[in-house]
Amino acid sequence: MELLEYIFFRNALVGTLLACITCGIVGTYVVSRRLLFISGGITHASFGGVGLGMYFSFSPTLGAFIFAVASALGIQFMGRDREIREDSAIALLWVLGMTIGVIFCFLSPGYSAELSTYLFGNILTITESDIATLAIICMALLIFAGAMHRGIVAVAFDKEFARSRGVPTEAIESIMMVFIAVTIVACLRIAGVILVISMLTIPQMTAAIFTDNYKKITLLSMVVGYMASCGGLALSFALDIPGGASVILCSLTLYAVCATGKKVTRAIAPQ
Repeated sequence: MELLEYIFFRNALVGTLLACITCGIVGTYVVSRRLLFISGGITHASFGGVGLGMYFSFSPTLGAFIFAVASALGIQFMGRDREIREDSAIALLWVLGMTIGVIFCFLSPGYSAELSTYLFGNILTITESDIATLAIICMALLIFAGAMHRGIVAVAFDKEFARSRGVPTEAIESIMMVFIAVTIVACLRIAGVILVISMLTIPQMTAAIFTDNYKKITLLSMVVGYMASCGGLALSFALDIPGGASVILCSLTLYAVCATGKKVTRAIAPQ
């Protein structure tokens, strides 16, 4: 409990709570639509904005937001062109963003301690401005998801059927792609470019062990994600290891325990 005396630890607890709520909503859509490769492309493309921000001395987070949103909409736009395969568009923007990021980070004068944070994450570096950003994204996402829940679920499972029923599939897709992009960037300080995609997948995979209901998976993944975050913070403090990696390690451990427990239960259950 003495850890709560430190403001950076309290910021980490609040920030990860908001991140887990946001990732719970966005991640369930990502897993249901099988957009993991797209999300990975957006994540790595955003690194181009980080590099530009460092080189031109403006906020790397702002640069990452611009690159991530542009990449998300670019992938969706190019994916509608029959002459360009969606996976090719993802790979193109993925490589372009990483290349720009590497070049401008290398050209940036001096040493920037923030670079390792954006690459690998550091949950204890979350600031009040990061919390405010996450709160705005979380509130906007909750309002949109609450108003368009049926449409989002319909698009997530069968876009063509949803279109035939009059659901504005293109608008929902575009808005959710933007939310995916901004969620990824907002969580960079927690897990970094390397690991942030795991926040959108592992809690949802764990939740899916217990239910196949979309809404329940969303809610349960928020709980699982926050349990892993709190466990990761404690592990980071106890072993003096990076916070982002310890959170993902706890998340993987929870998944392994739940998956194993379900298999054992099925094995010993009476037939």
